[in-house]
Amino acid sequence: MPKNEQDPAGSTQQFRAFANRGDASPSRPNTGLIIGGAAVLLVVIVVVALLVV
Repeated sequence: MPKNEQDPAGSTQQFRAFANRGDASPSRPNTGLIIGGAAVLLVVIVVVALLVV
C-alpha cells in the first residue's frame, strides 16, 4: 500500500457519525421485563389452579 494513500473510511462524515453514535439497541433483554412477565405468568397459573380445584 503506498504511503500517500489515505483510508477513505477514516475521513468520511458517515463513518464518523457511525463511530460516535452509542449503541442504539441493548444487546441483552430487559431483566425487569422478564421478571415482571414471569411474575404475571405465575399469578395466572395460581389463579387457574385455584379455579380448577
